[in-house]
Amino acid sequence: EEEREKKKKKSMASVVIPEIDMQDFERQSEKLIAACEEWGCFRLMNHGIPVTLMSEMKSLARSLLDLPVEIKQRNADTVVGKGYSPRDMANPLLEGLGVYDMASPGAVDTFCDQLKATPQQRETILRYSHAVHELAQDIGQKLVESMGLDGELFKGWPCQFRMNKYHFSPETIGSSGAQMHTDAGFLTIVQDDEIVSGLEAVDKKSGALVPIDPIPGTLLINIGDLGKAWSNGRFYNVKHRVQCNEGKIRMSIALFVLGPKEAKVEAPAQLVDSDHPRLFVPFSFEDYRTLRISTRSPTGGALEFLRVTGTTA
Repeated sequence: EEEREKKKKKSMASVVIPEIDMQDFERQSEKLIAACEEWGCFRLMNHGIPVTLMSEMKSLARSLLDLPVEIKQRNADTVVGKGYSPRDMANPLLEGLGVYDMASPGAVDTFCDQLKATPQQRETILRYSHAVHELAQDIGQKLVESMGLDGELFKGWPCQFRMNKYHFSPETIGSSGAQMHTDAGFLTIVQDDEIVSGLEAVDKKSGALVPIDPIPGTLLINIGDLGKAWSNGRFYNVKHRVQCNEGKIRMSIALFVLGPKEAKVEAPAQLVDSDHPRLFVPFSFEDYRTLRISTRSPTGGALEFLRVTGTTA
């Protein structure tokens, strides 16, 4: 009875974030931009990734993260800290595996070799990673078109792939699963746990934390710091965290669309005029990533160091 009451209270407090239907996109381009500006996150419906593949990938992620730690530690990556991440002082309940640049040749195969994945597991990871990467490119194109711009977005950008396991139990209810943060890159595609909730986001208008409850079969899109800079401040880099509300293991799978490899991040000229002056100096993603770490700015504050003098938030 008590458990039911808790869930009832939680669902009453939940907010329905915008939903974008990829199969009916022609009528939703304005809604997409509004979601990026007002919420910094939205649900993607009819995204084209089969529910069966999503389910297989979740089971696979769980089985890999249940491996002995000495095997998981083989998941080293070319970028320090982007492979296996054990539970630590900052996030004592969170553990993850990852590939820094998933679309680079051989990256997924190397990941599978490190963890001695079975042929079936390898095939599932390759199918899923290809599907979610294609989806990222599609979202980039739709953002460009919806903003009335030309050209390509996200083409050739490194995309980091993560599988996360939150070690939630009845004893950890009320604890933090992932500290408050924004994502450093442009946007993130998240397959959140369709059973165990816990994600909370900061409402741009009120500043209040609101629960983002899962909807089975959908994907969650979060706008990150680079999305805010590229859009000349129009997009909201949503602050979010994960809390333990239920005493069960929580899984999530994410693709982080980071930033261009060589080029600088800057707002397209069409988004800059006398009423909307350029807010941020051009910068590279790697420089920004380093700045976020050196200034200890997990919630996007490092962008202020790159703000054009005389402009305000």
